[in-house]
Amino acid sequence: MNSPLITPDHLPWPALGRMVPAAALLFASVSCKPASRVVSAPPPAPVEVAVATKMDMPRQFSSIGTVQTLRSVSVKSQVDGVLAAVHFKEGDDVKAGDLLVTLDRRPFENSLRIARADLANARAAATQADADAARARTLDQSKAVSQEELTQYFSKAEMARAQSQSREAAVANAELQLGYTEIRAPIAGRTGQLMLHEGALVRANDAGAAIVTINQLAPVAVAYAVPEGALDEIRAALAAQRATVGVSERTTGLTREGGRLEFVDNAVDPATGMIMLKAVFPNEDHVLWPGRFVGVATQTGLDRDAVVVPSTAVQTSQNGSTIYVLKADQTVELRPVTIARVAGDQTLVASGLSAGEAVVTVGQLRLVPGAKAEVKTRGTPEGAAKAAKTPDKKS
Repeated sequence: MNSPLITPDHLPWPALGRMVPAAALLFASVSCKPASRVVSAPPPAPVEVAVATKMDMPRQFSSIGTVQTLRSVSVKSQVDGVLAAVHFKEGDDVKAGDLLVTLDRRPFENSLRIARADLANARAAATQADADAARARTLDQSKAVSQEELTQYFSKAEMARAQSQSREAAVANAELQLGYTEIRAPIAGRTGQLMLHEGALVRANDAGAAIVTINQLAPVAVAYAVPEGALDEIRAALAAQRATVGVSERTTGLTREGGRLEFVDNAVDPATGMIMLKAVFPNEDHVLWPGRFVGVATQTGLDRDAVVVPSTAVQTSQNGSTIYVLKADQTVELRPVTIARVAGDQTLVASGLSAGEAVVTVGQLRLVPGAKAEVKTRGTPEGAAKAAKTPDKKS
């Protein structure tokens, strides 16, 4: 049996009055209950830090240069002849005046004998001509010869003396040619590849056939180029005699200091805006080799007690250079700074930062001013500085 539908019209008014407040109270209790949501703070951003330090920093310009010999000589023969003997080995160190090769001396000795014989004949003729001129002078006192004959005797004597001097010069030239058969080192240095061997025919001053090339290895020069903007500072340091040059080679660890800047080119290359310089190194141990590429650092001065940070700590924005500084409560502060200059992977800060403050070097993209940071290397600035010098093996 179906129950009749009960509507508010069928309820008595007293019952309806009791139901309405109860429903309103239930609705109010449901709608007015506050929603409880807990918002958690973001985790600290992982960063690496380093400590700003105060130190003396050299002012220098870095370049790439090549080692060059100060003197290089292609040894050639000054006479035509046959190579008789070689007195050195390829790659030997030689001194100036050392005997390198000897040519066949016999043709030049024969020429010298002929020249000496001609000289003897000329001297004999000159002696006879002088005697004839002396007799003619005696006869002239007694009017036994005419003036014309006397002049002829004097002329013959002068011609004989001139002929004798010519033969003396021929002998000297023959001796010189004989001396050229011994080819000696014109400079001290190291010999290169021997291009001719015993039995080879050499030509005087042959442009395409040097016997050997000698390169001076001590001292040597290093040629390199710097931007034209560095020219004024380098010239001022050169005039004050405080410009020094050092070289290094990364693959072998080669380093040499104490180079002396001796040459500044007289013009800037308009195509590149660079100017050529040369520094000289003693190179007594022959470590710097001609043709080798080396890194060059030209030092022009010293910035004393400069505040230095790794260059990775410096960020550039529209408002200038900034650095994130890690404070004692592990929050970061975005600090505007003034940069003095950049020296390799170090940056000199002119203002805005003090020595001893910890700066963020890695992880800046996750930071905002006031954010918490977690140091990955060490928990203290001193540990961070130590970690910056000794990389963590776990990372």
